[in-house]
Amino acid sequence: MSVTNTLDTVEAHDNDPTHDHCRALGTVLDRIADKWTIMAVGVLSNGPLRFNAMVREIGGVSQRMLTLTLRNLEKDGLVTRTVYPTIPPRVDYELTPLGRTLIEPLGVLSRWAQDHLREMELSRAAYAQRKEAQPMM
Repeated sequence: MSVTNTLDTVEAHDNDPTHDHCRALGTVLDRIADKWTIMAVGVLSNGPLRFNAMVREIGGVSQRMLTLTLRNLEKDGLVTRTVYPTIPPRVDYELTPLGRTLIEPLGVLSRWAQDHLREMELSRAAYAQRKEAQPMM
């Protein structure tokens, strides 16, 4: 394929509404299918929480990662951040009505993961054994 044909194909692909839809969908899935997003939505599904309470409930998340996750969720309209003028300042995070719409689908995904985790672990182990048994090329 020539450079000209490649560029024509790329331009045609860029103007394809299906491609635009897939790109937009990918952007949304990058945000909501992220491990820490799922955890944050999960803990906030029971109501507003302060930052340190979220860190404790999620477990294993760094403060920096949770801060970035919450900032992105706020940017996308999924979480609100409320600062109370106390000393020290109190900051609560809460799912917005849009954010609450994620509870059910993420719950389904979580249940699927729990139901199929063992099968996936067995498949990984079998795959590793097959790869170890293959001669090096």
